[in-house]
Amino acid sequence: MLRVENVQLSFGGVHALSGVSVHAKKGEITSVIGPNGAGKTSLFNVISGFYKPQSGTVMLDGEDVSSLKPHARAYRGMSRTFQNIALFHGMTVLDNIKLGAHTNLRSGVLSAGFGLSLTRREEDELDQRVRRDVVEALELDTVQNHYVEDLAYGLQKRIELARALVMKPKILLLDEPVAGMNREEKQEMGRFVRGVRDNWNTTVLLIEHDMGMVMKISDHVAVLSFGKPIASGTPDEVRANPAVIKAYLGASDDAVTEKA
Repeated sequence: MLRVENVQLSFGGVHALSGVSVHAKKGEITSVIGPNGAGKTSLFNVISGFYKPQSGTVMLDGEDVSSLKPHARAYRGMSRTFQNIALFHGMTVLDNIKLGAHTNLRSGVLSAGFGLSLTRREEDELDQRVRRDVVEALELDTVQNHYVEDLAYGLQKRIELARALVMKPKILLLDEPVAGMNREEKQEMGRFVRGVRDNWNTTVLLIEHDMGMVMKISDHVAVLSFGKPIASGTPDEVRANPAVIKAYLGASDDAVTEKA
């Protein structure tokens, strides 16, 4: 579903990404991990079109989208969440979620402004679909009419997931979906992410620091360190990789060899 090939990204003399390649297979959960400053968010910004790399390609479902703006990639089926919550205060949970469906709407600004029947019908259909397919799936029924700023942090992160999911993306990019959550909230979010893969057949690419969650839900894991790829494989393969142990523990080569 997604092929990122040999991406090079520099800011002045700082190499944020050097020869990074990541492949996300259709219908699987692929995680990108690495210590702080490894280049994970920079990679996401390249994939989603916020950063333009000096070289490399981003292929989405067989199409080269490297030169496309973020909104054009969204229209082609790419959706993402952000590390920091970016919900609209003063709006309900349901209205925040529905905003994510704008790429699927057919009516334009004029028909919406004049309240034409096509727009009203489309709005009603969207409302029913969001309630049935997304709100229920992510167990937000009881809070759908609440204002988002009144809800707990973990619920707000789940609402962001719902907003990204409502556009029915081909690939869903999740930037630290459990950051700041307690143990119970992390377990719930892990369950919902697996549900996205299993029930929606959506390809998921995620960045996460919580290794317990990553190893539990991922089909494939890619590891970055100082902007360079150092390992890639199944969770078990990555967990036992000496280069990964060294990157996370800061151990010497000899100590890593003994530990491995």
